[in-house]
Amino acid sequence: MTHERTAVVAVLFDRDGTLVHDVPYNAAPALVRPVAGAAAALERLRAQGIATAVVSNQSGVGRGLLTLEQLAAVNRRLRELIGPLGPVLVCPHRPDEGCGCRKPAPGLVLAAARLLGVDPSVCALIGDIGADVEAARAAGARPVLVPTPATRPEEVAEAPEVATDLAAALDLLGVR
Repeated sequence: MTHERTAVVAVLFDRDGTLVHDVPYNAAPALVRPVAGAAAALERLRAQGIATAVVSNQSGVGRGLLTLEQLAAVNRRLRELIGPLGPVLVCPHRPDEGCGCRKPAPGLVLAAARLLGVDPSVCALIGDIGADVEAARAAGARPVLVPTPATRPEEVAEAPEVATDLAAALDLLGVR
């Protein structure tokens, strides 16, 4: 089954660098700044009845740099700024913990699909780095890379689909 012929019924988003400007280990809701077009992209998906979720590595929790409460406050602020996000799933583990949820592992993607009641093959994951692409592939979802200045050139070269921004990513996915 090719993703190009499969209707996407759920779109998962990475948070930092994709929906918001990345502030490493952000514990302050006041620092949340959505990327251009984030609110419009979510509205476009909601208008089409396409389910959404956020899947985000948050190793700052495991490193002791922010608490789950601070993380929840940041996510609440994001919802205030761009609207409903659907479930927000996070991996709080450090990279050295070897969990199955930290992207590029597929755990967050699989869990989001389960929560949304859909098969991962009808999900797309929009993210800004290679770990997002790898997590989508590992889960059987469709990856779309929206590069930022932090995205490595080899990650762009290896991504099956690349978009200039969130609107272009939705265009690639056939979301009108």
